[in-house]
Amino acid sequence: MRPILFGLLAAGLAAPLVPGQALAQTPPATIGQQYVPAPWWMRDPVIASIGQVRTEIAANRAGFTAGFTALDRSAAEASRKAADLVRALSQQLATYGADKVRVETSLTTRPIYEQYRDEAGVMRDNVRADKIVRYQTEASVRLTIRDIAVLERAYATVVATQPTTLSPVYFNLEPENAWKTALAAEAMKDARRRAVAAAENAGATLGSVRVIDPTGRACQTDVLAGWPSYSAGGGQMQTDVDEVVVTGSRMTRSEALMAPPAAPPPPPRPVRPGEAPDEAQIEAARLALQPPLQTMTDSACVVYGLS
Repeated sequence: MRPILFGLLAAGLAAPLVPGQALAQTPPATIGQQYVPAPWWMRDPVIASIGQVRTEIAANRAGFTAGFTALDRSAAEASRKAADLVRALSQQLATYGADKVRVETSLTTRPIYEQYRDEAGVMRDNVRADKIVRYQTEASVRLTIRDIAVLERAYATVVATQPTTLSPVYFNLEPENAWKTALAAEAMKDARRRAVAAAENAGATLGSVRVIDPTGRACQTDVLAGWPSYSAGGGQMQTDVDEVVVTGSRMTRSEALMAPPAAPPPPPRPVRPGEAPDEAQIEAARLALQPPLQTMTDSACVVYGLS
């Protein structure tokens, strides 16, 4: 935040001028002139205040990919076997609903050729149509989790089917419109808090609002330069809002010592290829998957008059 107290000192509100843009814009004064006219809202003493806020919100999207491989001498048969491997799994995942779990399935088939050893002793593929030994088809199942509450179960369901490949789980945040609106409102409040504190510390009284700029660019004008000069406005402090608090309960040490040890359940039978896992098999493969916290930030510029 930077107090702005002047009459006709420099400042424009456009984006940063570069040589290619200067010819296409009408400057407020002759280039090279020591001072240029200030905007109308700077003709009296004003203070420009930048409000900056941040908050941490748990990621609300996740996803991962699993692959299932089948081999056969016929490309059609390899594709059929690979499709059989994922058909029951896809049907089981579809029961969550597309609003919670989106499932994308694809098949990729490639030939496997005979190999030979060249003059240097290196094994190479004999890439000829009559040298195809068999075909390999990979059925890929890509999951996009839109409801984090079902992530652990969906992931365990896929793990229980023993896929050939399994990617790490990725997380990301898709902010809702209500979150963006609330953060923008907090940025405006923060701008006023900073302006009030600055005016009081300078012995002035905060007046009416001159400019409200949610983009924050109006407060990035360098008013002490002879020709309009613009900076990125770094180094601003941010205010944390809406901290996420996670609560829970746990057993005391005495309660834990008194509780009898639970007998481990018998291991479930392995899932057969192409078979959907049952509840015991899903629970046996279940892991704790906690979405990380993501940061949301916003800023706003408010220019007040001073008296």
